[in-house]
Amino acid sequence: MHLVLALLGALRAALGARTDLVPENLALRQQLALLRRRSKRPRFGRLDRLFWIWLSQRWARWRETLNVVRPETVIRWHRQGFRAFWNWKSRRGRTGRPPVDCEVAKLVRTMALANPLAGATGKRHCSVSPAEFERAGRSRQPS
Repeated sequence: MHLVLALLGALRAALGARTDLVPENLALRQQLALLRRRSKRPRFGRLDRLFWIWLSQRWARWRETLNVVRPETVIRWHRQGFRAFWNWKSRRGRTGRPPVDCEVAKLVRTMALANPLAGATGKRHCSVSPAEFERAGRSRQPS
């Protein structure tokens, strides 16, 4: 029976697309390397998990060659990685606009006071308050 299955597998490999042989060989070699490690129960490391996640995204028949773990496990690893990435991406303390140095803010205010007609026109777009105009000793122009 094993001989018949081996012959059918060889026939499928010979008649099938050559592009499927490369990922299949990679998958089988990775599993062999994992099983050759000296432990009773092979443990998947970070690189092993990344390999299977990468392979599952690029090869449709990856489930057929996976013998060491269940395909659901690989999908769970991918979801955990996705969740970890977005938790890292949206961590606290980094929201909003980054702070501006006091020197830069003072320079912008000085330039705005020196040239009140530059930039956006109109009262609602003016970045300089009337109090700042009065402090500078200028009168506000009517708009």
